[in-house]
Amino acid sequence: MNSARLAVGLDVGSSRTRCAVGILEDDQFRYIGHAEQPSAGWVKGRLSDAGAVSEVIRKTIAEVEKRAGISIDSATVGMGGATIEGSNTRGLYEFGRRRDIDSSDLTYAVELASKIRLQEDREVLQVAPQDFTVDGRAGFRNPRGVPCARLEANVHVITASRTEHQTLINAVHHAWIAVEDTMFEPAAAAYAAVLPEDRARGVAVIDIGAHSTDLVVYDGDAMLRASSVQVCGDFFTGDVAFGMTVSFEDAEALKREYGCAILGLTADSSLIEIPSQEGRAPREAPRRVLNDILEARAEELFLYVRNELARVGMDQHLMEGIILTGGGAMLNGMCDMAEKVVNCPARNGLPVGIAGWPDEINDAAWCVAAGLAMYSAKLKTRREFKRIVPGLVGLVLR
Repeated sequence: MNSARLAVGLDVGSSRTRCAVGILEDDQFRYIGHAEQPSAGWVKGRLSDAGAVSEVIRKTIAEVEKRAGISIDSATVGMGGATIEGSNTRGLYEFGRRRDIDSSDLTYAVELASKIRLQEDREVLQVAPQDFTVDGRAGFRNPRGVPCARLEANVHVITASRTEHQTLINAVHHAWIAVEDTMFEPAAAAYAAVLPEDRARGVAVIDIGAHSTDLVVYDGDAMLRASSVQVCGDFFTGDVAFGMTVSFEDAEALKREYGCAILGLTADSSLIEIPSQEGRAPREAPRRVLNDILEARAEELFLYVRNELARVGMDQHLMEGIILTGGGAMLNGMCDMAEKVVNCPARNGLPVGIAGWPDEINDAAWCVAAGLAMYSAKLKTRREFKRIVPGLVGLVLR
């Protein structure tokens, strides 16, 4: 361990808090531990009790430290939710004389593009380079060595609420963990679940959490869209609770055990037992009733996703399709509904690229934590990667 460096991803979700740890040694990254705890201190996706959040983080970190026999002092942290916004912008760098472009020129042009005027309580979370324009000629992915006098960087800037962001960082600090960097959660999930060749064919990553659904859209290395949509995992559970007259906890259990996001994939005519309040006899209802409720909400979710894709002209150009991550993606039939509404392939994301990643957490719910750990490893090797997401960053700062 002496020559190794720990890389830690901390996914502080509003439902579950997950931590994944890997070790970087001789340019190899392998899994060494993970832990998970139910979250506390969140109300409708907003951090309402920083002390409670810090306590959950402390418990999660202590558990993974005990399992892996390590000591953790820093982590890369994910952030999502309705306060996230993305916009395209550009930065112009006039050289003054014609000369060959080098890496520092690309970096400076990206920095200029990121210096946008923000509304009060907004700050830049990440900057995702798209491509470069050289002396009016657009579409350069890596113009190093090209002679020019005028360089423009086209970037996608992801911003967040300064208050929400700082509150999250403070909660992590109060758990005695330093924050290496913060990353938009679906971008982290993409880092773990999407290979470069997949991005080249066009792909969208949809991270469905309990209180937020966030997405990123890629066309090649360029991030075209980062945003949050209105429908999240708890909407499904709330619909079941209301429609079947059960408690929220019982609705969640019914959704997980019997639910499906599209009719026809399960035995819809079979009967399921519906929990009743104490003192009342259990009830039965056709499984179709439950799945009708879930199907309507799933269709609404992917209609929002389709609208987001249409904003950047990618509603008919996702050759690799949609990749679903997050706990909400685990609902049976979600991929089928995505394919039906968006008319492109869909699959659940799985973490790839970490040696020894265990089967027990090889699912969509752990993609964000895995991606954050992988990005933490990247930060350890190239500290200058500050606040730039995977993609053209390799060309800018190589």
